[in-house]
Amino acid sequence: MEPTDGEEATGRAEPEATEPAEALDRPLPERVRGRVIQLAGEAFDGLTLAELPSTLRQYARFTPPRRVKFGGSAMAAALESDTFFRHRVGSVLRAASPELAEAVERGTPPPAADPVEVAAAAFLLRPPGWPKLVAAAGEEAQRAQEERAGQERERELRELREELARLRESSRDEQERLRAELDTTRKESDAQHRKLRSALADVRRGEAAVRKLRAELDEARAAADAARAAGESEARRLRGRLERAEAALEASRRSVREDRGIEDTRLRLLLDTVLDAAQGLRRELALPPARQGQLPAQTVAAVRPGEPGPADIARRALDGDDPAVLDQLLALPQAHLVVDGYNVTKTGYPTMPLERQRARLMRGLAVLAAQTGAEMTCVFDGAELAAPVLLTPPRGVRVLFSSPGETADELIRQLVRAEPAGRPVVVVSSDREVADGIARSGAWPVASRLLLNRLART
Repeated sequence: MEPTDGEEATGRAEPEATEPAEALDRPLPERVRGRVIQLAGEAFDGLTLAELPSTLRQYARFTPPRRVKFGGSAMAAALESDTFFRHRVGSVLRAASPELAEAVERGTPPPAADPVEVAAAAFLLRPPGWPKLVAAAGEEAQRAQEERAGQERERELRELREELARLRESSRDEQERLRAELDTTRKESDAQHRKLRSALADVRRGEAAVRKLRAELDEARAAADAARAAGESEARRLRGRLERAEAALEASRRSVREDRGIEDTRLRLLLDTVLDAAQGLRRELALPPARQGQLPAQTVAAVRPGEPGPADIARRALDGDDPAVLDQLLALPQAHLVVDGYNVTKTGYPTMPLERQRARLMRGLAVLAAQTGAEMTCVFDGAELAAPVLLTPPRGVRVLFSSPGETADELIRQLVRAEPAGRPVVVVSSDREVADGIARSGAWPVASRLLLNRLART
């Protein structure tokens, strides 16, 4: 039969006869299905890509084993639905086993043929009554498989029975050997038990002796520990008394030395003050050298040539804010100038940072100390400091910060009280309370503006 134009275009020709509408009432047995898929995989080599169903073209380049592995389900579906593909696979079977194919098509398969091959041929060639052939061949294959499985189970059972018999024989031999060993072990164990009981009796006697000795040792240790503890306690008590006595003696000596040193310093300062005051008074009054007796003419009150008169004394009076007042105070013998630092700086230059305020005041006081030679102490309030101040005091100026919880005013009062009575102490502060307090202690209060005016001249 000549192919039509459509058949030439696709390369796939349909069979001439219409197959009877026969179908299986159950799935193909697994072995039959595997054989059919294997034949379909081998049929790929005799077909072009156009002759293959579209679902199987992706497996055309695979080897037959890979086709069966990855495309088995697709080939089974194509064999069921694509008549042309199934006929081509049947052609492969007919070429490989022509006698079997012819017998199956006649409906008389050879009795000695493999049931799996008969069922595969019936499924692919589909002669009349092929479902019965497939079912019969499948049942035959199932029976053959069950027979082989039964034979295999019988073989395994025989082997297991033989192995069990060998194990029983060896077990009897092993039991006899173990019984002999057990008898020997029991005899040895009885002997060891007798030795062990004797050894346990010896151990108990030794443990009793050890417990007695341990009790005596514990008593001796307890007595020794008590004696040592008592000795250490007594030694600590005596050592504490000795340390307290030595500390008290050292404190007494240090107090005596400090009191003596402070008193000597205060006395020396007072003596220097008196001597300097006497010398200053002699210079101020222009006293002549002492003579024996007093001349009558010297008792007459009059203004002598070269001596200051009442008008001169009036001209020497100064205003309260004149810097010369501070010079006159610092010219007193052994004068000590105490400055309330922040009171002065915040009066003179309050807009500057505190660090620059302190530096500017230190420069001015250093020049004043060099000019006058007076002792100078500058006090700053340190109660609110978060960290130590990095400040190098200039030569001739002592810089102090008040301790935490203490104000600069309290530190100034302590400095004034520390000076001996009679020494000239000048305190620079515009604080009225500070001025009144140090005035009652015998010091001279000076306003901050007066010191600023004096420093402005340096």
